Amino acid sequence: MSATVTITKTQYEALKRRAKAYERIVSAAGAEFFTSPPVRSTKAVISAMRKTKHYSPAFLKSLEVGLSRSRHFTR
Repeated sequence: MSATVTITKTQYEALKRRAKAYERIVSAAGAEFFTSPPVRSTKAVISAMRKTKHYSPAFLKSLEVGLSRSRHFTR
């Protein structure tokens, strides 16, 4: 079984661009991106977001539905 793979220069350059983009995303996100949120209460999250008055009722309802499906968040 051969360990050599041959691809075109165009394919190589595309893969290289994707790898660099991925590295930038991971670097920008940092370790905190992959940690659990400090608050586990769906009600607390929705309440805090509602108080900012930056989010529409439809968005908050959609978020509440999404969080209710999460194993991390409680009601």
